[in-house]
Amino acid sequence: MIPIMSYRQIFYQIVFGTKNREPTITEAYCNELYRYMWGIVKNNNCTLYRINGVADHIHIFSDLHPSISLADHVKEIKVASSVWMKESGNFTDFKGWQEGYGAFTYSIREKEMIVNYIKNQKEHHKTETFYDEYKRLLMENGVEFNEKYLL
Repeated sequence: MIPIMSYRQIFYQIVFGTKNREPTITEAYCNELYRYMWGIVKNNNCTLYRINGVADHIHIFSDLHPSISLADHVKEIKVASSVWMKESGNFTDFKGWQEGYGAFTYSIREKEMIVNYIKNQKEHHKTETFYDEYKRLLMENGVEFNEKYLL
């Protein structure tokens, strides 16, 4: 008898900002934060392909295991990292993450492009604000949005 297998490939770029878009992700400790978030992604049986960000937001590029919903995956990342950041003492101005998030799917053909895009976040944000980037991502991905919720 041949075993029945399920196959999937779901790549998500997940983007979320700090509360009120305040620049509270301390540069000196951001790599520790990324490692912590990587552990959460791994515990959700997902694979992290790239994580990076700047003082006011994070980009995560990972697959999504069928055993967890996207909403639960993002919630676990945000809740656990928020507690960790506050308890660490290294993110003294951090008040929390924004309520929502953006999540965009990509194909295997786009994987390296997105990995490189996230890898270059610090350089990228010398010329584009998070607000403009987020709005552009929403529009490029055909997501309808109310601009008042982007502020």
